[in-house]
Amino acid sequence: MHELHETSSEARRAIAVAVQTPDVDDEALERSLAELERLAVTLGHRVVGKVHQRRAHFDPGHYVGAGKVAELKARIEADEADLLLIDHEISPSQARNLEKETGAEVLDRTAVILEIFQRHARSRAAKAQVEIVRLEYMAPRMREQAKGQGDRQRGGIGGKGEGESKLELDRRKIRDRIKELKEQLEELEEERRTQRARRKDLRRAALVGYTNAGKSTLMRALTHSDVYIADKLFATLETTVRTLEPPARPPILVSDTVGFIHRLPHDLVASFKSTLDEALEASLLLHVVDASDPAWRHEKRVTEQVLAEIGAADVPRLVVMNKIDRVADDAATRQALALELPGAVIMSALRPSDVAELRHVLIEHFAKSLVVEEVLVPHTNAHALGEVYQSCEVLAEAWDEVGGRLQVRATPEGLARVRRALEGDVG
Repeated sequence: MHELHETSSEARRAIAVAVQTPDVDDEALERSLAELERLAVTLGHRVVGKVHQRRAHFDPGHYVGAGKVAELKARIEADEADLLLIDHEISPSQARNLEKETGAEVLDRTAVILEIFQRHARSRAAKAQVEIVRLEYMAPRMREQAKGQGDRQRGGIGGKGEGESKLELDRRKIRDRIKELKEQLEELEEERRTQRARRKDLRRAALVGYTNAGKSTLMRALTHSDVYIADKLFATLETTVRTLEPPARPPILVSDTVGFIHRLPHDLVASFKSTLDEALEASLLLHVVDASDPAWRHEKRVTEQVLAEIGAADVPRLVVMNKIDRVADDAATRQALALELPGAVIMSALRPSDVAELRHVLIEHFAKSLVVEEVLVPHTNAHALGEVYQSCEVLAEAWDEVGGRLQVRATPEGLARVRRALEGDVG
């Protein structure tokens, strides 16, 4: 059984396998298998064949029927493959039986996604979140590994004494490790809560969308930052927060979140809940869609479903049809998209003029919540003057012997900070 260890960087030859149930049409099947192949490529594997079977339900013993198992064994030998990629999450016993019958290693869709997440996690929080889900995924599969072994070992450090089975010992180690990781995450979450509290009054937009829709490229273009970009699935798992550039006044923060995917394991969604809180706490969601992907409507629905799952269904959103440069970027295409998606921004993150237009749309959106007010800043309160320029857009100002009368535009929260700074005047 596969233990989700780091595999060799050398490409492995794999066969993708899917069961097509009555509720899945041919188009959905092909789309899912194509996505599984992209996931495999992200891991460095090469899909040399695809096999599917129409069934009313999964075979309880092997996922596919006996005849298809025999076909898989023959295909593995003919194609010199050593890996089966299953386009669903299957049970530990199904995976064990398939491996036994075919001689190939079996990875189900969840295992493939977990392997990618494990490789791409960089921050302490992401690494801990992925390891928790990975351990919870492994625990029931260890029982299958232990079947037929029956070996016993003497108790050692941390053991319950002579006679404790290796399986019991390993499962207890997993429970202890998960507990330790969750405690680490709680400490890290406290730090994130403190960071979010400092930003709670600021205007915030969060980029969300299907993985590989171009969110990181758009993030770099909007904020002039050096966020990591790669043409692969789940290239980044961290939430990055940067200020919109050129800067707006008051500032607008833009955050990039982990991408979504069809049948993203529920435990991973739950595990990354703290990361996705950036979407929950944003004032506006920029739903980035890859306009060049024929399946963009499906991917848009998947993102909407995950947003609903994390409680962000009611957060205001703006659809951004990205990568328009990869399709027929003409008036007819744009008109058709505009009719289907009223209010959407149709653009390419690689075009500075398009990025500038999206920046303008963002500023205009947040301007609706701004208020205009005149404040009097005494000469003796330099701190309040600094707060004005930090939190507000100064529209006009006039100075006399008392101080400055500044007409400002700001959020209600920004004006409240200015008032607090003015109340601290000691002159």
